[in-house]
Amino acid sequence: MTKRDYYEILGLERSASKDEIKKAYRKIAIKFHPDKNQGDPSAEDKFKEAAEAYEVLSNDEKRQRYDRFGHQGVNGGGFGGGGGMSMDDIFSQFGDIFGGGGNPFESFFSGGGRGRRVRKGTNLRIKLKLTLKEMAHGADKKIKVNRMVMADGVTFKSCPTCNGSGQQRKVVNTMLGQMVSATTCTACNGSGQVVDQRPNGVDPSGLKPQEEVINVKIPAGVSDGMQLSMSGKGNMAPGGGVPGDLLILVEGVEDDELKREGNNIIFDLYINFADAALGTQVEVPTIDGKVKIKIEPGTQSGKVLRLRGKGIKELDGYGTGDQLIYVNVWTPKSLSKEEKELLERLRESPNFTPKPGKNEKGFFERMKEFF
Repeated sequence: MTKRDYYEILGLERSASKDEIKKAYRKIAIKFHPDKNQGDPSAEDKFKEAAEAYEVLSNDEKRQRYDRFGHQGVNGGGFGGGGGMSMDDIFSQFGDIFGGGGNPFESFFSGGGRGRRVRKGTNLRIKLKLTLKEMAHGADKKIKVNRMVMADGVTFKSCPTCNGSGQQRKVVNTMLGQMVSATTCTACNGSGQVVDQRPNGVDPSGLKPQEEVINVKIPAGVSDGMQLSMSGKGNMAPGGGVPGDLLILVEGVEDDELKREGNNIIFDLYINFADAALGTQVEVPTIDGKVKIKIEPGTQSGKVLRLRGKGIKELDGYGTGDQLIYVNVWTPKSLSKEEKELLERLRESPNFTPKPGKNEKGFFERMKEFF
């Protein structure tokens, strides 16, 4: 199913400010929250859809990628902005929208709650080298990462500081009477539980490092310096919270023959001046393999030939670049005695002097004798 535009989901113009994005999301989240629409699966879908749109548009980097590449820029090929977000993901990530930690709707809709916070693991960042062909066509990669995972044998208990509530409450006497303020518990970071027992070699959060092999599907059209995200493939969170993300920075490997400019492929073709004058057929590399092209008689150095559609696809799937072939006429640096004598005779010919637009047949015929 085709995804709707994130700005359309939140009812915003593309120039909307961060405050406008936040207000629009809050309004929709309240309207379609499952607690207010029990038994209505369409409301839950709209609630998740709005959260996904906010998760992307509230992040400067993701918003920039979305504005440039569309949905493929943030969640194409298995990478995510908010694609596939669960309720726990939404509640844990966007608590600040409603001025509290954890599930922001616990207190908003039910008049108060325990306020326990679902913790999220930290993100992992890696660099992934890709060839020009892999960036153009996409690729399936297996990469090794060291991520923090929950160790076996770890047990938890209710946090003694907050009695499992996830919040620390403080009563302050004021001129207007007693006021109660609540803050996230510093002992358990709002989760309501702490590690009770842990094996040797396990950190205080109950986590240990573990090497894993992760399958990464690179979408076609990525470019050098682009950052992709795999939701839930980062470090695990203490106490069974939401795992962090795996952030993958694309690093392009320079190709020996082809260069990239935007979505166009550039190739420098060198031919001798006999081929340029008489015309010929040559084989040139492309990202899809070698192809033959025709060099017309009288081709000048600096001419640009275009192979349409032989460039790189747009990341969002709309449009493909071209391959541009820059013709360079090569001049030999060393000549035999016979070659020098022939060139000296040619230099005296009136057809040897450049005359743009004039018939150069005489020159071509002399070049045939030479080569």
